[in-house]
Amino acid sequence: MAKIGRVTDPVLAAAKAAARQLALAQRVGLDPALGARLAAVVLAGCMPPEGAVVSGFWPIGDEIDVRPLLQALHARGHVVGLPETLKRGLPLVFRRWRDGEFLHAGRFGTSHPLGETIVPDFILVPLLAFDRRGNRLGYGAGYYDRTLAGLSGAFRLGCAYAAQEIAEVPAGSFDQRLDAIATENGIIRVGGGRPPVTEY
Repeated sequence: MAKIGRVTDPVLAAAKAAARQLALAQRVGLDPALGARLAAVVLAGCMPPEGAVVSGFWPIGDEIDVRPLLQALHARGHVVGLPETLKRGLPLVFRRWRDGEFLHAGRFGTSHPLGETIVPDFILVPLLAFDRRGNRLGYGAGYYDRTLAGLSGAFRLGCAYAAQEIAEVPAGSFDQRLDAIATENGIIRVGGGRPPVTEY
């Protein structure tokens, strides 16, 4: 029997590679400014609980721009962090971010501060594609899957354009599911998963 994983299952790997190509093409030309609408959606319908430590991400390429949301959460008093991408095979490290501070270039076009490390309990997760079961298609290096597996108590909110939804994301046993997905059109709550941190 073939192992389900990112190394030994060639059928799953091929399905993910094909889905990534389609997802990358689908995202080209979408308006990053829709991130302001996504911020309003999250603040109205999926706000982190008071005192939650939030991790975000600095957008790269054609990713939706979550910086308006990060700025709003920071202004409301949340501790906010950004991920530092270490060498392959390691999980992400989250470093505290303060609005306006200088960011350092990281791996794969990422940016991160050099502040103290934090442990988030509410995680904004980037993605290439998602489905309504909470499956997420990432870029293929497994950083978020390793990280989320080690933060099992944290709430996982995918952040994406509504156009990034697909019928079914190819997923294996290693892949970590999301608790909800935020788009510029609203919050998609994943059924059958663990409950959110608080009632939204």
